[in-house]
Amino acid sequence: MASGLAQAKHPLFSSIPQRRVFFVDPSRVWTPSCSGPKGRHTFSFFNGFSRYTGDVDLIAGNHGTTARGSMGVIVINKKRDELLVTSDVTIGALRVIDANANRTLEGLRVVEDFLRFVVEDPHLTEVCKQLRHDVMVVIERIPRSQLSEARDTTSDVGTTIVTDREYCRDDTFSVAAASFKRVQQSIRCLEEYAKILDPALGGQFEALRYRSYTLDRAVTITVDSRDRLANALLYILTDVAGSADDFQERVAQLLQAGADVIQLRDKTCPEKVLLERARAARQLTESAGRLLIVNDRPDLAMLADADGVHLGQDDLDVQDVRRILGPNRLIGISTHSLDQARRAALGGVNYIGVGPAFASGTKSFNHYPGIQLLREVAGEIALPSFAIGGIGRDNLPQVIEAGFSRIAVCSAIHEAEDPAAFTAALRRKLDAS
Repeated sequence: MASGLAQAKHPLFSSIPQRRVFFVDPSRVWTPSCSGPKGRHTFSFFNGFSRYTGDVDLIAGNHGTTARGSMGVIVINKKRDELLVTSDVTIGALRVIDANANRTLEGLRVVEDFLRFVVEDPHLTEVCKQLRHDVMVVIERIPRSQLSEARDTTSDVGTTIVTDREYCRDDTFSVAAASFKRVQQSIRCLEEYAKILDPALGGQFEALRYRSYTLDRAVTITVDSRDRLANALLYILTDVAGSADDFQERVAQLLQAGADVIQLRDKTCPEKVLLERARAARQLTESAGRLLIVNDRPDLAMLADADGVHLGQDDLDVQDVRRILGPNRLIGISTHSLDQARRAALGGVNYIGVGPAFASGTKSFNHYPGIQLLREVAGEIALPSFAIGGIGRDNLPQVIEAGFSRIAVCSAIHEAEDPAAFTAALRRKLDAS
């Protein structure tokens, strides 16, 4: 290369628009190959991201060689051992990437502040912050100097194009929702235009885009569930023992005493009887304006027109249950550790049960996470959460002190001499907290 190019003598940079020049790491540049001192030649180089090959006219200068051709203007600076490229295609891609990188990071910051100051959810705030950081890591693979050189805000035709809807926001959630759409559309632009520089970059942006969808869903479900369950403080689990009349009287008394949610949980009852009881309970809860949840059985929940289903850690997958229930019914899941609660908050459920707080007669555990788990979940998760496990009138103050205003009760209700009076006493304490 050196012997052929050294013979030509023309001014370097004589007609190169400097705003279109960007620098490439010389350690990653492939050695250009050509033949002859002047004229039309084949030129191959690596711009730090992708290999380019095209026809060029070679022109040499005192400090290097300029090549003009199908790739735009290419400059080999032999003295500084750098490859400088000015290409309309590459510069256009860099301008798009620069603009959408800014949009993405700005949008994620808006969402992060919504989660931090409005929803007050430390877990989702951290997830959003980590996503923003990871987007920055991928963007920083493109040298900032290249993005800055390509930027031309003053001549950007899009800065004067606006729509009326851009200035309309109904509430804080609409701000976050609009920002999520901005983020996802911008990451898609990054994904597509980064492929011009390096296909691997496109794949990395694609993965980030999918993560933004997961976070978007979690935020939307959290906000919606907090609204739907705003008044749901007392959640009562009951079996279907006794006659049909006895069961209906028991449910009616629990609702009158202050239960906001009734869950039917009976592992031994025949399916036909369980469905009959669920339909009867549904009539009572609907008349009272309360919620009915069926344990473990999305099929029976649908047949009884219940409000939702509660799952255990070993039950059906949340997404499979959602396919059965559709988009509008509630799904809850039991969690026994902070990690399970974090996964649930991102997994598409509407509420979680947290515990066991204390030993109970319903289930046996080798380990009781206790009040400490309640404190941890209350400190991180904004998704509606019900403390469960051995909760009664005597230890309810500990649950409230740990940060929980919602409880789920089972064995204590049925062991009480007067279940309705016991329920009413719990309700009074919750209302007073």
